[in-house]
Amino acid sequence: MNVLVTGNLGYIGLVLTKRLAEKGYGVVGFDTGFYRGCDISAVTKNVTRQTIKDIRDIEKSDLAGIDAIIHLAALSNDPLGEFDPSLTEQINCKATIKLARLAKESGVSHFIYSSSQSMYGISELDDELDEDKSDKNPLTAYARTKWEAECRLKDLGSDNFTVVCFRPSTVFGVSPRLRCDIVFNNLVACAYTTGKIEIKSDGSPWRPVVHIQDVCSAFIAGISAPKGLVSNQSFNVGIKDGNYTVRNLAQAAQKTVAGSSLVFTGEHGSDARTYKVGFKKILTVLKDYYKPQWGLDRGGHELVDFFNKINFTEEMFRGRKCNRLSQLKYLIEKKQINKELRWV
Repeated sequence: MNVLVTGNLGYIGLVLTKRLAEKGYGVVGFDTGFYRGCDISAVTKNVTRQTIKDIRDIEKSDLAGIDAIIHLAALSNDPLGEFDPSLTEQINCKATIKLARLAKESGVSHFIYSSSQSMYGISELDDELDEDKSDKNPLTAYARTKWEAECRLKDLGSDNFTVVCFRPSTVFGVSPRLRCDIVFNNLVACAYTTGKIEIKSDGSPWRPVVHIQDVCSAFIAGISAPKGLVSNQSFNVGIKDGNYTVRNLAQAAQKTVAGSSLVFTGEHGSDARTYKVGFKKILTVLKDYYKPQWGLDRGGHELVDFFNKINFTEEMFRGRKCNRLSQLKYLIEKKQINKELRWV
């Protein structure tokens, strides 16, 4: 099976393509290249063909010989989504639907969509959010476009075109193109490079998190599981008991980095999100195909070992290579891309 991975040169994409290649899939990459040069460790080539192209410009010819698509390419979190909401609509929704339509016309059998739990918005703390029954309350451009794309993708699903939507928890873990603008990576990196973690809240908000390797396992399950289990389904991606307070995450990071200190300021910043997500569906329906193996302790020590290996510094932690919005602003400032996020 030949698998096209869009966004293959990003944080998750580099790890996913390596996993797919190791499993014997033919892997084709499609990426606009915003984060080329942002690697902080060696990048291995895991694709048989690489297209450098904006996802908005995808053509049918780009899908020649492709059997399945794992679609990661997007403006990839709320800060990037608010960068320009109209661009978020173009890239995260319109381009996604265009890609899916071309895929269906081209005879692609599986379309695996990397969606988001942000569509749930703010929830009641006592309830774990269910994929199908829980209300959707998208509060940002990123969340709205992810939810709209899911709905429209499922309209395209058919007996010959299997659509599967995965909603990962906030991801953490090692990648050659590490992101430090996501919560647990940020906490461990801050502790490692500065010796302290400062949390600008009381630490009570809830966050589900999941390791990058387990997310990749979920995407691979989407193409390997029988279509009767996955067709036109959405799955929250996480682990058993995978909801943590920010205090839990900070304490886990502190435990991982010996000698680091932890301070809660009690402030309440702009991010008021707090939510618990249920993972019963993926852990039961896909139990033979999705078997998560990573928790905070193992993932935290993996990060520290990685930082030791590459001599990770505070400059790297705070720099544009590890922070996606900073990288895009840099490319615009240097006039390498324009405000429409197209290469000049």
